[in-house]
Amino acid sequence: MYSMNSIDEIRGQFPALGQKVWGKPLVYLDNGATSQKPQCVIDLVDKMHCGANANVHRAMHKLSDDATALYEGAREKVRQFINAPARENIIFTSGTTASINLVASSFCRRFLGEGDEIIVSGDSHHSNIVPWQMACEAAGASIKVIPVLENGMWDMEAFRGLVGNKVKIVAVEHISNVLGIVNPVKEVIEVAHAHGIPVLVDGAQGIVHCKVDVQEMDCDFYAFSGHKIYAATGSGVLYGRQELLEKMPPYMGGGDMVDTVTFGKTTYAPLPLKFEAGTPNFIAQASLAPALEFAQSLREGEIARVIEAEERKIIAYLKEELQKIEGCTVYGLGWMQQEGAQEPVWGAPGSKIPLFSFNIEGCFPSDLAQLLDKMGVAVRTGLMCCEPLMTRFGVTSMVRVSFLPYNTFAEAEHFITSLHRAVRMLR
Repeated sequence: MYSMNSIDEIRGQFPALGQKVWGKPLVYLDNGATSQKPQCVIDLVDKMHCGANANVHRAMHKLSDDATALYEGAREKVRQFINAPARENIIFTSGTTASINLVASSFCRRFLGEGDEIIVSGDSHHSNIVPWQMACEAAGASIKVIPVLENGMWDMEAFRGLVGNKVKIVAVEHISNVLGIVNPVKEVIEVAHAHGIPVLVDGAQGIVHCKVDVQEMDCDFYAFSGHKIYAATGSGVLYGRQELLEKMPPYMGGGDMVDTVTFGKTTYAPLPLKFEAGTPNFIAQASLAPALEFAQSLREGEIARVIEAEERKIIAYLKEELQKIEGCTVYGLGWMQQEGAQEPVWGAPGSKIPLFSFNIEGCFPSDLAQLLDKMGVAVRTGLMCCEPLMTRFGVTSMVRVSFLPYNTFAEAEHFITSLHRAVRMLR
């Protein structure tokens, strides 16, 4: 469907990237928070708002049939994109947060008891911490944490020491939204499964930067948001192993998740509807189809090689230039922090995505962000919903820049030039 041979041709699919902010061309480097939307997604959303705008699964008229076909077509596209065995594995949610909360509630109501344990990774987003804490408080269980090393990688020896018969589930980040390192999730899964422990992978960043094959990964749950990979806000996915989903109680009750209802007893619909109570965000979920089709087109053929070359160039450049700035600390360099270390295969565990978090002595992150914004550069600052990880590195805030395939090396250069200017203004 898409024939693109350059980064500029990719950029041409995203209307928002052509705008100006404060009179300056936009350099959007907050992609870790949300992606911009390609024209194909915008067109689908507009088409549904103007035409196929009717509730799904419920009515016997054409608008509902059209909306249902688009909604369920997106489910099949997701299944293909992550190589899930069947449509029953794909639960639509509002995003990664809702997906993890679903598992933390339903799985833990069924399997977690007093004295049990849950293991999470030390680089976890709050969405992969707080739901498990809530489940533990309800059950009388406790949380154990995989330590993060100084270079941002996990202490796998410590992880192995945490695994035991009290552990009921392991929940880890595929890629940290702060550190940008591809984590060894498959190794974690192998260790956990050797003890009969299921694993949930928070794929909010992983789905964007890695080829995800849930069968090859062998995870039990995989959660991600559509809005980070070009789809509309409010779209999300939970992949679940069918035998676990069958045993878990529904997360919410309401319409469309039932089989029969009486005041005495309710029976539930089969998967995946069992976990999709109420009117879904059917337009947002339908947008997953063109979004993932677009994402897939960037991972094939010559354009995939162009993107990889550009991202490698950006990563090497940012590492070098940030470390040249006096008083700059860059977090999560992984293998790049060790002199002479061999670069991992692109996208493999230990490799770095084009995402950098840093601090500069004498410059508050929020001040840097405001000055960069006036220069047209959009970055992220603050806790980034990872307060325990910030505490581990002894800070209360960082600056983060994060790139997607529509970002160029020239934008990386402009960011560094603007950053130097902002630092001079603050010092």
